[in-house]
Amino acid sequence: MKRFFLSAIATLVVVSVFAAQPRPEYPRPQFERSEWVNLNGEWSYELDLVDTGFERQLYQSNGFANKIIVPFCPESKLSGVEHKDFITGIWYHRTIQAPAKWNNRKIMLHFGAVYYESEIYIDGKFVGRHFGGSSPFAFDVTEWLADGKEHDLVVRANSYLRSKTQGAGKQSLRHYSYGCVYTRTTGIWQTVWLEATNDYSLDYMQVITDIDQNHIIFTPRYYNTTATNTLTINIKDGDKVIAKKSLPQVEGMPIVVPMKKYECWSPENPKLYDVEYIICDKEGTELDRIKSYLGMRKVHTDGNKVYLNNKPYYQRLVLDQGFYPDGIWTAPSDDALRHDIEMSQEVGFNGARLHQKVFEERFLYWADKLGYLVWGEYASWGMGEYSALAARNFLPEWETIVVRDRNHPAIVTWTPFNETWYPDNVQYPRFMEDTYKLTHALDPTRPVNTMSGGTLTKHYDICCMHNYEQDPAKLKVTTYNPETGAFHNNVPRLKAAKHHSANAVTGDSANKHPLIIETYKGGKPYLIDEFGGIKCLEATPTKDEAVKERKTSWGYGNSAVTKEDFYKRLEGQVNALLSLSEQVWGYCYTQLTDVEQEENGIFFYNRERKYDSARLKAIFGKNPDGATKQK
Repeated sequence: MKRFFLSAIATLVVVSVFAAQPRPEYPRPQFERSEWVNLNGEWSYELDLVDTGFERQLYQSNGFANKIIVPFCPESKLSGVEHKDFITGIWYHRTIQAPAKWNNRKIMLHFGAVYYESEIYIDGKFVGRHFGGSSPFAFDVTEWLADGKEHDLVVRANSYLRSKTQGAGKQSLRHYSYGCVYTRTTGIWQTVWLEATNDYSLDYMQVITDIDQNHIIFTPRYYNTTATNTLTINIKDGDKVIAKKSLPQVEGMPIVVPMKKYECWSPENPKLYDVEYIICDKEGTELDRIKSYLGMRKVHTDGNKVYLNNKPYYQRLVLDQGFYPDGIWTAPSDDALRHDIEMSQEVGFNGARLHQKVFEERFLYWADKLGYLVWGEYASWGMGEYSALAARNFLPEWETIVVRDRNHPAIVTWTPFNETWYPDNVQYPRFMEDTYKLTHALDPTRPVNTMSGGTLTKHYDICCMHNYEQDPAKLKVTTYNPETGAFHNNVPRLKAAKHHSANAVTGDSANKHPLIIETYKGGKPYLIDEFGGIKCLEATPTKDEAVKERKTSWGYGNSAVTKEDFYKRLEGQVNALLSLSEQVWGYCYTQLTDVEQEENGIFFYNRERKYDSARLKAIFGKNPDGATKQK
């Protein structure tokens, strides 16, 4: 662990002197082309805090005075900037040039993610605009770069974090971090790259593995099609092609490929099969080749249980917020993403709820490779009262996110929203219903946990609630009371909803409309997807005794005084939930690492060990009776 921490410091030193390109790996591991140019590294920038950039014609810039390292946000150490205050606007510049061998190719400019609104200019000319801080986007820039010359690329990014209309996740809406919200991320925070394609290349491919009928369904989307071109799909186990299909290009038509012999993907056996997508013209000339992979697996619910590969599977998850001391939302390296999963597995978890952040796709790649279940979640905090504009901003971005990630076998649940307590009586249920139906239309293969730990409406597949009761005995009875048959579903906190719904125009009270609230009474899987959050005074890095409690250091409930107190309370809480496996089919412990002032992680913020891993694994590695045998 110490060696890893030192490597992170070394990464910072290397990047700071621009001796190596940061984050050099290909960012889309399930859709990899060989001809690409990574644009990470040194760019120039200018802050635009009062939105005067257009007046100053910054879109025509051929370079700014200040330097920044992309893809790290300007708030981070790794960017070389560390501007911690709110950033309303920032402009970036660098020169770009297509390789000479890309002559007669379709050239795409890709952005992994830019927070929040972004506009792209080449040589002062508008290329395109994108809304959303967590989703990828791309533009065809062939007309600007086909000449092979050097051109000026300018990116404008704006963020109106306090507008309550954009998903902020755990970004602080105050000047400083506090409680369980942290340093902000603005502008470019994932890899930027150029890629050579073809007019008839694949745009994306949806992959559904069916272990009941022993086949795979591929549904392609192209930039353009012609029936004289041929798409070939090769499925490989190592160097051996085990399944293959070739057919003419047809937009959106499902392609069924039988699988005769295969191994199912699971945390115990994370078996992956390589896939090739090859497009050729009628003469057999190759137009496009993409490397991918897949895992044969099935997730479904039946009664009160979640099943993996048709067997009830108990999920022992950890809350992972994906923050880094030096990169904020951006991991310092690909190894850091892998290491976070290995840390979690080391202490007995079989997966993670990826919390209030859309993780880089490289994290999902490592989850697929290492056999690690994950829940995909949107950064929904910050959207205020879920207004029409917030819904307008959210729905297309969520669509892009689900499409980006739905082929990853590691993802077993979608969680679009987290903890909304006092919604209005009309628009909130409408928003939840729209989101639920959209998610299932995009991906019919996974359960949707529409609202985690908040106001529950009738559109959900699994019910997940949060219970930070620290006393194990009280945690058990407040999670499920066998005498009354009552589940912990936060109903008392919903009473105030009627008082937050008056029409601002007419003054009419929303009490005229029924409050559409669903009370969980069984019949679907029920999980406690947040509990614990135990802070331990003996294990806190805070040195000043005066600020250990209730000041800069933060955690849930009363702190454990010693590590022994921590182990005892932790085991009691886990045992309490395991004893309820007939009613509660899984949990998520808060959390994997400390994050800034929140010091209730299993590991320190710098990823060093805080507790004895063997003792933690003996606790988190337990499974209830009736669960599928797990590692």
